Amino acid sequence: MTVSFGDVFDAVAKTVKATDPAIYCDGDVVNWGAFDARTNALARAFIAAGMPTGAKVAQYMRNSPDYAIGFVAAFKARMAPVNVNYRYGAEEVSYLIDNSDAQAVLFDAEFAPVIRGIRASLPKVLVWASVGARVDGFSFLGDLEAGDGARLAIDRSPNDMFLLYTGGTTGMPKGVMWPSSVWWEVLAPGRATRLGLEGPATIEALQVQIRTGAGRAPFYVAPPLMHGTGLFTGIGALSKAAPIVVSRSAKFQPEAVLETITRLRCGGLSLVGDAFGKPLLEALRAEPGRYDVTSVEVVTSSGMMWSPEVKQGLLDFMPAAMMFDSFGASEGTGLGGSIASRDAPPEAARFDAPNTLVVHPESLTPVQPGSGEVGLVAKWGNLPLGYYKDPDKTARTYVTINGVRHLLSGDHATVDADGRIRLLGRGSHCINSGGEKIYPEEVEEALKSHDGVADALVFGRPDPRFGQTVAAVVGLRSGAVANEAALIEHVRSRLAHYKAPRRIVIVDRAPRAPNGKPDYVAAKSMFDAAS
Repeated sequence: MTVSFGDVFDAVAKTVKATDPAIYCDGDVVNWGAFDARTNALARAFIAAGMPTGAKVAQYMRNSPDYAIGFVAAFKARMAPVNVNYRYGAEEVSYLIDNSDAQAVLFDAEFAPVIRGIRASLPKVLVWASVGARVDGFSFLGDLEAGDGARLAIDRSPNDMFLLYTGGTTGMPKGVMWPSSVWWEVLAPGRATRLGLEGPATIEALQVQIRTGAGRAPFYVAPPLMHGTGLFTGIGALSKAAPIVVSRSAKFQPEAVLETITRLRCGGLSLVGDAFGKPLLEALRAEPGRYDVTSVEVVTSSGMMWSPEVKQGLLDFMPAAMMFDSFGASEGTGLGGSIASRDAPPEAARFDAPNTLVVHPESLTPVQPGSGEVGLVAKWGNLPLGYYKDPDKTARTYVTINGVRHLLSGDHATVDADGRIRLLGRGSHCINSGGEKIYPEEVEEALKSHDGVADALVFGRPDPRFGQTVAAVVGLRSGAVANEAALIEHVRSRLAHYKAPRRIVIVDRAPRAPNGKPDYVAAKSMFDAAS
């Protein structure tokens, strides 16, 4: 479908009432009339600054209405939004802005010290705009959004794109190029009025659906919008005229999330696996009469494993919900999916994957279902263009199998006899202990099934005899009591004994980035410091 997201948001704004809510944020509401005007004005400001078609707009921001406004404004101006991980240090932020060729940088005022330190080294940037508060020496985004809010008379292209930067496992961040036409197809399931139904295939069909009011319940986006999970679900919901709910809070606050869902009667919730799901479930269980989350019809997760125990626990409080566990990556979504509900009990790390193969790494031939062989996940259909300015890595990551372009995600998996994929983990973190390959995610899942465990990270440590041994840092639930020996025995009761950690260090909290991704470097440092 030849669609530009600038045109999508013009069409949505024409279809909804100007007074309809578009974004809820910490008690503030931005309605569609204001959202349309502010995105149009900001798009005009980019163009007036001399930024050409295809120019990059870097967003160094936490969640806020301005994040979505900046993202959509870039598309309306035929420019490419670029996410910047706000956990990065100054060197990484500078590298990303330079590598993306950004000509505009929108930054939260709290990050002004970093921006001041790197500004002189980034001469290509034409627009520097602070968000949330004025910063001396820089433009203020609120002023740029207050200009002419009329819609732009501009011919857009389905090739208009955004860059989704991913840190990966080694090296500096790399930008994945997502064109509008591909992203429109990727988001089609999310445009449906209910999970499992078919979403509108054209802008005109989308407008018809919007007018019915179906699928327009508020959607709470808990992950950062600078992360793929938050961005895809948040902008996806907004693009079908469902108001999104975000918070500026630098810390995930489960009680505040649940209170907001209760107050706004949210129909959807996006989270990042157990990192967000467990605290929500603990809060629900601690005060079962305080919250009413029965309005939730879909909970989506991506980015880390989401345990069956947490899914089932959430279903006890959200009986009408469908729990959609999405297996994907910045380089390609839809590698697999798993849906749990009251009628379909959740399973661990098993995914339906109609567009995905598991292939032998060398020959790229498919692994036979039920063989128990381990291979690499390869997905075809609706793929991005590749990495920005990195043709070599693009060629290694996007390969041709039987004449069809596939993404090699780097994930290891097997194929069960019924054709479903069983995800094992990333090969880059695979532990080789005495010749046995052990995938950390599998051991983490076993540890997190213990009633006392809130979170766990597993990794290899050097060993003179076995090459590597399995190690873990574990964070316990509030008030829980569990010792190292009991946790090791718990893993042995669920997995082969050689997969159990030799040593476990219990910490206050297993280290993760704000988007829920594991911080294995910090975890190893914590482990070594306690050894």
